[in-house]
Amino acid sequence: MQETEDGKKEERAEPEKNEKAEEGSPEKEIADLKDRMLRLAAEFDNYKKRVAKDLNSSSDKGKAEIIAKLLPVIDEFELAIGNMDIKQEHAKGISLIYSNFISTLKSAGLRVLDVSGKYDPYKQEIILAEESDEEEGTILEVVRKGYAFNEIMLRPASVIVARKKHVEQTKTEEENKEEKKKDGE
Repeated sequence: MQETEDGKKEERAEPEKNEKAEEGSPEKEIADLKDRMLRLAAEFDNYKKRVAKDLNSSSDKGKAEIIAKLLPVIDEFELAIGNMDIKQEHAKGISLIYSNFISTLKSAGLRVLDVSGKYDPYKQEIILAEESDEEEGTILEVVRKGYAFNEIMLRPASVIVARKKHVEQTKTEEENKEEKKKDGE
């Protein structure tokens, strides 16, 4: 307690010396700075990894856009080759150019989507469903190939799938013929 100018006694709280010594000690400050430095180093390392991943992702997206624009060219090549007489010399040259073009794109990451078996809505689009004896959803024909670049879907395959035959109470051709004969008599 201390006495003030007017003679009143006043209690003043004095900070404990031990707590103040620990908080301000050089060892404590050094430990805090080391901890902070390690955290900043870890954050910076994570930042570098995230930036590298973003750069790769951006690069892949750019390549995918270019390759997606080339897909109609691939379709036209395949159509032309399918309608040519391969015995001709220029037809062989076009086939060679096409195979080099495709192998270059495949080495860059292009892949043809697998379209065998059942319809997969993530890889194919149905353009027609035909009645068939096959199980419903079975792919009957591939109209246009689907492509992906690495993990990026460029274009789904266009397919024709099977659907169940309708079992309706419609007249068969034979029943129609019999009715015509009865009406004619």
